[in-house]
Amino acid sequence: MTIEIIQSSMKAITDEMFSIMRKTVMSSVIYEVLDFGVAMFDHHGQLASSGSGIPGFIGMLEPGVQSVMAKFDDSVVHQGDIFITNIPHKGGVSHLNDVVLILPVFFEGARIGWLANKAHWVDVGGAFPGSISAEATEIYQEGLQLPCIKVMEKGNINQAVVDIMQINSRQPEITLGDFWAGIASMRAGEKRFLGLAKKY
Repeated sequence: MTIEIIQSSMKAITDEMFSIMRKTVMSSVIYEVLDFGVAMFDHHGQLASSGSGIPGFIGMLEPGVQSVMAKFDDSVVHQGDIFITNIPHKGGVSHLNDVVLILPVFFEGARIGWLANKAHWVDVGGAFPGSISAEATEIYQEGLQLPCIKVMEKGNINQAVVDIMQINSRQPEITLGDFWAGIASMRAGEKRFLGLAKKY
């Protein structure tokens, strides 16, 4: 009985993350087409719950979390960190427009899980508007690559990374809006996740 309650609570958390993302983003491809996904993972980076959205996105988020765990030792992963990646071959995405944000969740000093948000950003630079073209012959023509880096550390934004994302986008205000919407979605999920941990 308790397990079912916890599982239902986890589903409610990811549903809330999904709803917040949809209501706060600036890109119509996200809030109308729902070209995004959110999910919760356990301490080992294994999928525990997911919100609505594109199923393929949800399945690819687990490799994204695993890429963070492979690159960063536990000693340098802190409460308040947020990672960002859009690398197709090891970041849990299909092309550079699909940007993943990953947040580790800590309770009483120990990491108890991860939250992730993946969305199709409308333009990440490159040779073509929208960062997509059948004429592209190499990934460098498709836009900015974010190789699983910290965009926030211990709650402090890395403004240099944000500036680089904006200057490489043809629609910098929308890029920034979608970025903060993803963070808001995960912050809400983190609050609920910690409430669940405290209760059970």
